[in-house]
Amino acid sequence: MVRRVATQVHQQVSRLMQGNMITRPPAWYQAVLDNPPLSLPPKSPPARSAYDKQPTLKEQKAYPKNPNPLPIHYIEDDLRRQFFRDHPFEAFRPRTLVESDRIAAAHPVQKEQWTRLRQRGRNPSSEDAIRFAVNLYQYHSMPLSEAYARAIAQFRALKSERHVAMTFAVMEAEQLGAVFGPSELDRSFEKEKQELESWKKQEERDEGELAARKRWKAIVEKRQGVDQWTKGEQYVRLWKEGIRPDYSPMLSDSS
Repeated sequence: MVRRVATQVHQQVSRLMQGNMITRPPAWYQAVLDNPPLSLPPKSPPARSAYDKQPTLKEQKAYPKNPNPLPIHYIEDDLRRQFFRDHPFEAFRPRTLVESDRIAAAHPVQKEQWTRLRQRGRNPSSEDAIRFAVNLYQYHSMPLSEAYARAIAQFRALKSERHVAMTFAVMEAEQLGAVFGPSELDRSFEKEKQELESWKKQEERDEGELAARKRWKAIVEKRQGVDQWTKGEQYVRLWKEGIRPDYSPMLSDSS
């Protein structure tokens, strides 16, 4: 028998008697019907958290009227946009997009210790210059415009120093007998030139084939005699004499 609440025991007994499951009522049955037990008090609901409660008037004023998310803004994006406006050809430098299986360790020179761009290498990239400007702005209490100007000045100085060093290194190597092959740019230009020449040859070939299709040859019937063409004089003479030309032998011979 399923356990019931104490206030529902007499109701369960009534149902059992109606179903003839119990023939005689228990001794306490009539007394309980005359004096039914009091119902249990309702269970108090669990306490609601502040998240479930209706916001108060002050909290409603704190929420923005427009529930759309605010735009995400980073200082690096502004500096990167300005950097590539000032140095558009830096976007053409090759960069690898291959990700390794582990994250590279952070550079040991960071925050207050990073005071010059040269501390992270003599061949900085565009991202190095942008991070250096942000570092000057965040950890050295420098205005953003001044931090960007200082980072760009050091970036240009390191790039020019590297260019001069590589130029003199190439000149020295050539004087010592080194021979440098064509660069990737030269190879690409050579391939492009060969491809254009093949297009010209293809056009000439197509024009020759088209001209060959348009050629035709006149088929002239060979007759005996030297003076075959009389410029129509013989035809006019025969016409005046009333002699009509007869082409039947020619048609029969050709057939």
